[in-house]
Amino acid sequence: MASNDELACVYAALILMDDEVPITVEKINTILKAASVTVEPYWPGLFAKAVSGLDIKALVANVGSGVGTGGGGGGAAPAAAAAASAPAAEAKKEEKEEEAEESDDDMGFSLFG
Repeated sequence: MASNDELACVYAALILMDDEVPITVEKINTILKAASVTVEPYWPGLFAKAVSGLDIKALVANVGSGVGTGGGGGGAAPAAAAAASAPAAEAKKEEKEEEAEESDDDMGFSLFG
C-alpha cells in the first residue's frame, strides 16, 4: 500500500502531466508546498527520477488495456496493469466454474434433473 508521501508525489506528477509541464523535483515540491503537504525530502527526487523518460500520458491513457506489462518500466505501470488484469482473471475463473457445472449436467449427474 502506498504511503501518503508517495501518493502526494503521484498526484503532483499527474497535475504536472495534465498541464504538460516537465516533472521535476522543483515542480513537485512547488505543488506540494502550494497544497500545504509535507513529505519526506527524498520522495520528490526519487519520484522525479523514476518518471523521467516515461510517457506518463500514455500510461494513464492505457491503464485498463494491459499494454506494456512486459516489464522494464518499473514503478507504477506494472502494478497498475496487474490491478487492471485482476478482474479479468476473476471473470475467467467464473467462466471455468460455470463450464464445469454444465459438463456435469451433460453427463447425467444433475442434482435437479
